[in-house]
Amino acid sequence: MRGDATDLAAAIRHGKLSAAEAMQASLESAARQQPLGAIAYLDAAMGLVSADDRDSERRSAADRFAARPFAGVPTLAKDLGGPFAGLPVTAGSRLFERKGGEADSDLAARFRDAGFCLFGLTTSPEFGLSLASEPAIGPVCRNPLDPARTAGGSSGGAAAAVAAGIVAIAHATDAGGSIRVPAACCGLVGLKPTRGAIPGGPSFGNHLAGIASELAVCRSVRDTALIFDRLSGKSQGPFPDPSRVDIDNGRLRIGLLVDTGSVYPTEGDRLAAVEAAAHTLEGDGHEIVPLSWAEFELSVAASGRAFADIVSVNLAALIEVAALDESRAEPLTQAFAARGRTLPATSLWNTLNEAVLVSHKLWALFDRVDCILMPMLSSAPLAIGSFPSDHADTDLHLERMTAFAPLACLANISGFPALTLPFGQDEHAMPLPVQLMAPMGHEPHLLSLAARLEAEGRWQHRFPIAGLPS
Repeated sequence: MRGDATDLAAAIRHGKLSAAEAMQASLESAARQQPLGAIAYLDAAMGLVSADDRDSERRSAADRFAARPFAGVPTLAKDLGGPFAGLPVTAGSRLFERKGGEADSDLAARFRDAGFCLFGLTTSPEFGLSLASEPAIGPVCRNPLDPARTAGGSSGGAAAAVAAGIVAIAHATDAGGSIRVPAACCGLVGLKPTRGAIPGGPSFGNHLAGIASELAVCRSVRDTALIFDRLSGKSQGPFPDPSRVDIDNGRLRIGLLVDTGSVYPTEGDRLAAVEAAAHTLEGDGHEIVPLSWAEFELSVAASGRAFADIVSVNLAALIEVAALDESRAEPLTQAFAARGRTLPATSLWNTLNEAVLVSHKLWALFDRVDCILMPMLSSAPLAIGSFPSDHADTDLHLERMTAFAPLACLANISGFPALTLPFGQDEHAMPLPVQLMAPMGHEPHLLSLAARLEAEGRWQHRFPIAGLPS
């Protein structure tokens, strides 16, 4: 597997390298791979100071150091979400300047408490409005597995940095597939947690009516499980903490969806990967329950409408409240803001009611199955430039995103957890991702099934982690 953040943390803990050496290796890797466009902002001094603090703690307060699962591990925050103190977020937009930096969000504080050493921000599309990370202000983020292709969005920079080995793990956010799509493009593990599981305070600026969640893109299922366990719970937000289920190692009913309809067809090699994953789980004694596209089609359409309305209204409100000069934004961003300003309140209300019904229908489906196995992407990662933002056709842009990841928004609008991981590679050596979805609070089931699939060894990371001893 060529290592993960858990391996790097263990190497630092056991003295095989210092946190400062790990940080220096990440900084050198970032410099070498600058053309990848994964990093939008870098603060080497911040990273080195943080690493020195961890090394000092290891010497003077070993027990406290050992209690941090990722002590000394370099990482990057996304240029959207958070915020992380000292890292000036611009959301990939020229509407903000890189100066100052707000205080830590609740989640950022937990990242630091887990032992991470932050040193920069990863590339995001302007205001996270795309499934590619190519903001007009730059840099254009490329897929390290094939630089002619996208790394996905909106956490594309995070995924590219992790897949390239610049860092072993990176902060990411997901409002419409933005953790899972980049993870799928780059051969990583991406979990969108249950609504309310991850803290969003104290300002809830990235709340987006509940559809957005934050966590990370990872190189392994165990890293995903560990960071989720460390960062989740007691979110003190508008939703109650989800009740986590105990892992049931008995026979599960796994719904299998290998059809995304004639309007948004998924390529055969991607469907074959989903079927292969089902065969593996069936071999373990789980029951496979075939599901049809007809059971999802209306919910997918409603999820798309809800995503479009929520992000448009949110963007219009942000521009008004912050008194931003909208004329400096990309044409597509301006069009989404205009869409939000002109959306009737009754239309938004109807959309939000539809979103509730999406969740209700999924709950009914989970009366029949314990988990759903489905496609993540309809095709291999698309070419750079496939999601242009130099136009004002919001419907066309939304249609392009749905065609690429037909089932991505479903988890965001419903609030259910969903996880993607690679399960093989195509003829061009690009990952073949699959997606698992479960009821709220059932992350343990998702992680257990994902770990079983990962153990098949059908995907190997191409690049080692900077600083990790071989």
